Amino acid sequence: MDVFLELAPLAGVLIVTGCIAGILAGLLGVGGGIIVVPVLFTMLGLIDIDESVRMHVAVGTSLASIVITSIISARSHHRRGAVDTNLLRKWGVWILLGSVAGTLIAGAVDGPVLSMVFAFVALTVAIYMATTSADFRIRDSLPAGIAGRISGFVIGGLSAMMGIGGGTLCVPYFNAFGFPVHRAVGTAAAIGLVIALPATIGFVATGWGIPALPEASVGHVNLLGLILIAPFTSLTAPLGVRLAHRLSARALKLLFALFLFATSARMMVALFFA
Repeated sequence: MDVFLELAPLAGVLIVTGCIAGILAGLLGVGGGIIVVPVLFTMLGLIDIDESVRMHVAVGTSLASIVITSIISARSHHRRGAVDTNLLRKWGVWILLGSVAGTLIAGAVDGPVLSMVFAFVALTVAIYMATTSADFRIRDSLPAGIAGRISGFVIGGLSAMMGIGGGTLCVPYFNAFGFPVHRAVGTAAAIGLVIALPATIGFVATGWGIPALPEASVGHVNLLGLILIAPFTSLTAPLGVRLAHRLSARALKLLFALFLFATSARMMVALFFA
């Protein structure tokens, strides 16, 4: 009974996190990782999980939950015609390769390095989203050829290192090159699966047998966190999709920026003032 009472508050926080992450997955195409990673990182710190594996477990568990969430979210967007399947065919292999590379790098660096990558990339994207208008364009088509391949590779790599589904980077990038924001969100949701599936396998492999991992972990994926988060992200993702198609493009961008600012600030506080 005492153990149950100790775990109940943590379980409640993770369930609420899963619900919020699911709504954001559908609303913003971010796979929920932008919320799951910092919350898990904080929770693992509260139960004294070693700092050397804390961020890796947060990222790995987030990616595992994104596999499920992205399937639900992408299907909902696809039914609304908001997924660009032609772009997925062109970029899919490069995003996949980037995800594998990012996973290998993440397995080789310390946790604070991953935290720093997460915080600064989130802040950069937040500033961009907050300061550009809804109709901002660099040009009206995505880069082709080698530039397009490099873009897909970098998005896949950074997303895997951050434990996010790709939407955090894909949505502003696509929008800057002429994608309507709702279509950018829908396509990003599908890209999340391409990133999260191989990255999850990689985080399991790179964390296998490490003694400092929390209980119920398979490599860098914590099964307790996954069990508590994933079902609720799946249940609430369709609600986020419905909300996304009711909001204006500008409102969607500002909401995206607000969440990124908050997340980046939380990670920077943990990095520099802990």
